[in-house]
Order: sequence, then structure tokens, then C-alpha cells
Amino acid sequence: MRGTTTPTPRPPRLPLTGVLRLGRPSAIWFKPALSVVAAVAPPNLVLLALGHLDLATYTMAGSLCALYAHNRPYAVRARTLALVVLGMLGGLAAAQLTAALTDDAVVLVTVGALLAAVQKALSDATRLGPPGNVVLTFVSSAALFAPQTLAQIPGQLALAAAAGAWAWLVGMAPGLLRPHGPERRATAAALHAAAAHAATRGTAPGHARTRAAAATAVQAAWGTLLSARAPSATRRALEHLVVRAEVALVAPADTDPERLRAWARDLRGTGPVPRPHPSAGATAELLGAATERAAAPGPLTARLGALTPVAARTALGCALAGYASLALGIGRPYWALVTAAALYQANLTLTWSRCVQRVVGNLAGVLLFAVIAPVAHLGGAALVLCCLALNFGAEALISRNYWLGSVCVTPMALLVTEFTGFHDPGELVTERIADTLVGALVGLVAAVAVTDRRAGDRVERSLGRAERARERAARLLAAPGPGPAALEAARRELAAALAELRATADVASGEWWQRALPQERVVHAEQAGHRTLADTVRRQGLLPDRTREATGAPEGDGTETEDARA
Repeated sequence: MRGTTTPTPRPPRLPLTGVLRLGRPSAIWFKPALSVVAAVAPPNLVLLALGHLDLATYTMAGSLCALYAHNRPYAVRARTLALVVLGMLGGLAAAQLTAALTDDAVVLVTVGALLAAVQKALSDATRLGPPGNVVLTFVSSAALFAPQTLAQIPGQLALAAAAGAWAWLVGMAPGLLRPHGPERRATAAALHAAAAHAATRGTAPGHARTRAAAATAVQAAWGTLLSARAPSATRRALEHLVVRAEVALVAPADTDPERLRAWARDLRGTGPVPRPHPSAGATAELLGAATERAAAPGPLTARLGALTPVAARTALGCALAGYASLALGIGRPYWALVTAAALYQANLTLTWSRCVQRVVGNLAGVLLFAVIAPVAHLGGAALVLCCLALNFGAEALISRNYWLGSVCVTPMALLVTEFTGFHDPGELVTERIADTLVGALVGLVAAVAVTDRRAGDRVERSLGRAERARERAARLLAAPGPGPAALEAARRELAAALAELRATADVASGEWWQRALPQERVVHAEQAGHRTLADTVRRQGLLPDRTREATGAPEGDGTETEDARA
């Protein structure tokens, strides 16, 4: 009898089509764009007035912290921004101390690569969100190659800390006008994604894609709502809306997509939060501790362990890119280092896409720098205004595609080097092009060389969790009278396990050289899990009342004000 053979895994396809395609702008593109201008402008203008624009590099380090945590509830944002500022100061201090103690370029590149790896691992493990480690690596790497003495470090760190404190205030200021803005936006995104899936009725071509997108948006909404520990009437109303989005995910044929879109539109601004009439069994008590436990992330140490391959890629790629830049005699090897650090994503396919985007954006950006450099060289005020305009443009455009934002990021980074004195634009353009190509090529080689061999293991673990969660939910459904809290806990656990399975499988399928993934088992687990979820929401009575919706009868009082009390 002929023995069975294990299929040989094929390397993932590295796409070109669609990598540069522009998407829709983020719903809040203007928030980081305006925030970074508000954070950068005052410190730089003060230094300009005092005649110390050469110190703007350090205030920029603190000001750029305003780019982070725009999707977090304000209580969580306060902690996140504070940690970002502290992380920025820690990396800056380590780089400055190294620069003050040695001018050996090889040592400086090595330290920069190690700092980049630590920053990448911590930002991914803590789910920091965009712009991730790139800004922190840019700050620390640039400081490594700036002339430095030990006596200068305290004053420069004080400037960075002061600008970071100002960035913290800028990031928190919108909460005074719209205290539940991040939660409302996350809920609206879940409703829109669920409406797109409901419109397929669960059978149209592409319904698997819309279901995956809706599941991701729903889990993100739960994560946002549950990260804000303090309960409120507004958050409870938003939880009810996320439940409706979740029901649409598992029962699209029983959901009116236009109703979901209408609720999403009503969440704009500071008006009343829509409050759909609760279906039988859909009470607030079902959305308490069980959902919080289901959405809680694992220990930080476990997440760091899973990120070891990405950290190793970052350290190796950044080091080799910097060494290659040194060997070519390029004056600023940290540009190659930062280029490599910016490439690394969850798997090789995504890293390749970011590589293409980075190269195209940087090459277009140096051309833009060549055009605006004569204007920036008119004086200090012109230099500051050009930097502000590019900061705004980068954050306004980057949500449409990374390469488009890089068109503004690249000349802005080049202009930062001009704070200490104007340079020949042709020399800067030549060096930046060379460092971009070196960093991208060497960084990609390191990504191919360092593979994530444990990606398949993580898929197996996610499969086991999803299958066990489905079995628990099925046993409860078969029981004569399961308690509502137990059924809700099982539903939330299964929904979270299926979302994790899809994300883990997507990451693993884009990795390089590994054993064949159990694709059929993944598909079967997803199909069975979604059928069980549908049975669960029907048992709970969470499906919308189609008779009420068909007749247009009002759903309860319809709204709940921001300051309503339970």
C-alpha cells in the first residue's frame, strides 16, 4: 500500500497588484493630523523665538508622542500616552549615553539595532497600535549619530520630557468635548462592518471576507469598550449595539443592514446614543464580567515570547542594514536602520508589501524634498512651517496607504536634520535614496532568513481553543435549561476564539517556509463554530424582532443621552 505523504508547503506569493492601491481615509484622519501639529508647533516656535532651533530635534521627539492612542478610551489613553512618553525618553537616554561614550560607528549601529528590536517587541506585545515602533526607533537611532556629551544629556532629556507632557495634554484634550468618542467610533465601525456582511445575506460571493472583517471590527469594539473599566449608561447602550452587530455576524439573513447603518450614523458627534429595544434575553446583565473575561489579553510575557521571531528579524535586519550603509560610506547609516525597522510586520507577505510601499513612498518623498528645500532654506520660520505642513500631510494621508503617507514623512525627516544647520539638498537626496534601497533590500533578506517556525503551532493552539469553545457552547445548548449568564459566557468565548483563529491562520498563511497548515480543519472549525453561534443567539432570543422592524414600530425610547443614568 502506498504511504501518504505530507504536502510540501509552498512559499507565499509576494504580491505587487494592490500593494499601492489607495483605500478610503480613516474616519478620524484629521485627529492625529491636527494633534501632531498642535503638539509640534508651540515647542518649535518657542525655540525659534529664543534662537535655539538647533534643539528642536529633542522637542520633536516628545511632540511626536501625540500620534499614539487615538483609538483608546480616554482613561486608557492617559496611561498609554504616559507609557509612550516614558518609552521615548528611555530609548533617547540610552542612545544619548551610548553616543557620549563612543563614536565607533559599528557599536552605534549595533546598539541601534538592539533598541529597535526591543521597541518592536514591546509595541507589538502591548498592542500599541500605529505608528508602532517606527517613531520610537527614528528618535533613538537619530540620537545615536548626533554629537553628544554627558553634560548635555540632562537638558536635552528635559526638553523632550516637556514636549512629551505637552503632547499628552494635546492627546487628552478632545475628551473634554466628547468623552466617549473612541467608544462611539469603535461601535460605529463594528455596525458598518456588520451591515456590509448582512447585505451579503450570508450567501453572496465574498461573504467569507465580509464575515472576517465584521468579526475583527466586533472584537475591536469589545476591546475598546471593555478596556474602559468604569461602567456608564453610555457604554451599556453601546454594548447593546455591539451585540446587534455580533448577531448580524452570525445571522446575516435575519438582519436589516440599513438599520445597522442608521445606528452607526447616529453615533457621530455627541448626540444621543441609539438604544434598540432589547430582544428577549438581551439584558445588560449578560454583558458584564463574562464579556470582560472573554476579551482580556493574555499575559505580556506570553505575547513577548510569541514575538521572538519578529524581534530577531528586526535586530538582524537593522544591524545588517546599518553595517551595509557604513560599508558603502553613506554618512547617515541610521536611515538604513530605520528603513529596515519599518518593514517588519506579522509575516513575510505583509513585510514584502510594506517594503514595496516604503521604497515607493521614500523615493517620491525625496523628490518632494528637492522641490521644497529651497523654500525651507529661506530661514528658521520657513523651516518650521514646512515641517508642520508635512506632519499634517503625513497623518492625513497615511491611512489611505502607507506609501502615500511616506511621501510626506520622508521630506519631514530630512528637514529635521536641517534644524542644526542647512545642508546641500543634493547630498541629502542621494544619501537618503541609497539608505532606503540598502535598508529595504537587506531588511527583506533578513525577513526571509529568520522565519517564524512556531506559526503552525499557534494555529494548532487556536484551533484547539475554538473547538473546545464550540463544544462547551453545544453542551449548554443541549442542556434542558442553561442559565443566561453561562450561555452568554459561552457565546462570547466562542466568538473571541473564532476571531483569534482567523487572525492566527491569516498570519501563518503569509509566513515563509513552514509545515503545511491544516487549512481544511480551520475551515471546518469556522463553519461549525458559526453555526453554533447562530444557534446560541437564537436560544438567547437575541435575534431582532422582524415583525417590529417590518412595521416600523418604535424600539423602546430609541435613544439614551450621554449623561443618562441607569
